[in-house]
Amino acid sequence: MSDILEKIVATKKIEIANCMQKVSLGNQRDIAQANNIDASLKPRGFIRSIEQKIAAGNAGVIAEIKKSSPSKGVLREDFIPAEIARSYEKHGAACLSVLTDVEYFQGCNAYLQEARSACSIPVLRKDFTIDPYQVYEARAMGADAILLIVACLEVSQMKDLEACAHELGLDVLVEVHNAPELEHALDLKTPLLGINNRNLKTFEVTLQTTLSLLSMVPDNKTLVTESGILSRANVKLMRDNQINAFLVGEAFMRATDPGMALGELFF
Repeated sequence: MSDILEKIVATKKIEIANCMQKVSLGNQRDIAQANNIDASLKPRGFIRSIEQKIAAGNAGVIAEIKKSSPSKGVLREDFIPAEIARSYEKHGAACLSVLTDVEYFQGCNAYLQEARSACSIPVLRKDFTIDPYQVYEARAMGADAILLIVACLEVSQMKDLEACAHELGLDVLVEVHNAPELEHALDLKTPLLGINNRNLKTFEVTLQTTLSLLSMVPDNKTLVTESGILSRANVKLMRDNQINAFLVGEAFMRATDPGMALGELFF
């Protein structure tokens, strides 16, 4: 685990303990299960939305909403999640990814709720999920999917968290950075596999990361390339290699109109 991940995971453990004092695990589970009955909050089908875009011949874009990052600082001062969500949907995004980490990304749970309420496409809770409490919390706030990062989890943990997510109707995006992590990710049931092109130790980004791991990805997985998609040439390179799902955030967050930037890049 990289130094930054170690710091983030240590912070998460403290956050989870504090949250449990305010809302117990049992109460959080009850809220999550109640949301699966409420028509307006039922899971929207995160994976299905991506696959439908790809089946129609388009890119399946997971458009990210984030205010800041540890490596780049504040990305967007004029940060209104609902407006960004509407713009993304209007310009063809399959799904949203919303940062809810407070300490390192200046996110919060309310940003996800505001974004989801403003559109009809599914939303991923982008956070560092290490405990079942966070899975219930994600569904309780209305998320349609969660992220599992192999770099900060044991395989047994990932399987337990995935099972918990699936019980609630949540989809799972599992994220890897290298070949050993990819091998572990293939132990999960989820068809959605993300390859992050950012090196967590150096923060350098290269699209070669995705291309070099491509041969290890089974045909029954939907591959999502993450980070470093900045130009139409980048998109073409990936699509020429039959990679049709993308998670993009930083390039859009710096644009005047994030959705318009999405449309120009992909459509």
